[in-house]
Amino acid sequence: MNLPNYFLADLPPEATLSPAMLTEACQTLKRNRERYLAGRSTEQLVRVLSEVAEGWLKPDNTFRKLALELGPAETHFSRETLQHGLDDFFHQITSDNLHALLVQELGDVRRLDTLTATDVERKSSRAATVVGPELLVHIAAGDIPNPTWMSIVLGLLARSAQLVKCPSGSSFLPRLFAHSLYEADPKLGACLEIAGWRGGNVDLENALFAEADCVTATGDDETLAAVRSRLPIRTRFVGYGHRVSFGFVAREVLSPLRGPQIATRATDDIVAWNQLGCLSPHVIYVQTGGEVSPERFAELLADELERREQTEPRGGLPAPHSAAIASRRGIYEVRAAHSPETRMWHSKESTAWTVVFEADARFQVSCLNRFIYVKPVKDLAELLQHAEIVRGKVSTIGITASEYRTEELALQLARCGATRVCPLGRMQNPPLTWRHDGRPALGDLVTWTDVET
Repeated sequence: MNLPNYFLADLPPEATLSPAMLTEACQTLKRNRERYLAGRSTEQLVRVLSEVAEGWLKPDNTFRKLALELGPAETHFSRETLQHGLDDFFHQITSDNLHALLVQELGDVRRLDTLTATDVERKSSRAATVVGPELLVHIAAGDIPNPTWMSIVLGLLARSAQLVKCPSGSSFLPRLFAHSLYEADPKLGACLEIAGWRGGNVDLENALFAEADCVTATGDDETLAAVRSRLPIRTRFVGYGHRVSFGFVAREVLSPLRGPQIATRATDDIVAWNQLGCLSPHVIYVQTGGEVSPERFAELLADELERREQTEPRGGLPAPHSAAIASRRGIYEVRAAHSPETRMWHSKESTAWTVVFEADARFQVSCLNRFIYVKPVKDLAELLQHAEIVRGKVSTIGITASEYRTEELALQLARCGATRVCPLGRMQNPPLTWRHDGRPALGDLVTWTDVET
């Protein structure tokens, strides 16, 4: 891949990072921010971001072509999965959507540029402005690129210099996005750094944390606790820990006509980024009493996953991941052989997809990579009882129900701690204005100054 060496992640694999190199990189980013980024207007930044995103959607875009040609070997996603993922993400980065995000988070598009006041603030003779951190550090998880790309977008809107730390071997897609920004606006690109190393290198991370004004981290709860414990007291921390998601299909929509359509939408959520990430369903709960039984729905889902493997294959997996799927299948083969309450469908001669139907409605964590559970419940109350084990850890619930029931179901789910409820089929494609884990994505990064006039 012939890319210029703009970022630390562009160095050859044998290159060794040192704490001194990271300290120097952070200080350079801060100087570049002061010269090239701090004085930019919001409209200028929105224009650059929307133009870069528009470029990524064009078939002849250099960075898109590299992502699709080299991505399968670098990421283990198939070309088709990458293509859908790129389209879904970059279609969201438009001028209108970025403006909507700024208004939602800050009350006024100009809040990062100058003192502004909403109608409510004017009535109390107040105005306010916000300022982003000087240096923003992102500790990326590495499974899927969307959270890292979105972190970079938010950091640019906040006028922050940024250093993105990727896990070893997973900087490919963040690097391509960073290079596309650099090509579009080299001065903005000079305020961004991408680096990668294996987690747990205390010397490197201490050097990084000493320079950061704000650290965001995505990963399991143990990783977040470790990062938080080592940050200076002055450093703001924004953590996104482990979350799970699931789906629910109400009985009134389970007709012979709609059943296959709903299975198709559920499959969209399962195959998107190979079911990796917090927004992917582990379980699809199906209410009993519909014209299509939960067991029949599982069969429809298996049929659709088999068809989808022909048009959007999962792609290869590292041996340990394939072994985990094979081991889990073995458990359910034994159960299915001894009990009519368990059935399993799966791809032949591969681990490409698996559907397990279980009468036991307890929430089950999937081994992912297109391995999905289907479980029957008599109503939402039973579902919530069996999902109690993940209460407080639920990210997204995808539902399909009649129009008159959807609002009622959503309110019940919200009161039980769900931070996002969406139609089945859109779980892995949230709007740009989505509040990650129920919190303001941009608002968590900035500091407000209120001025009383």
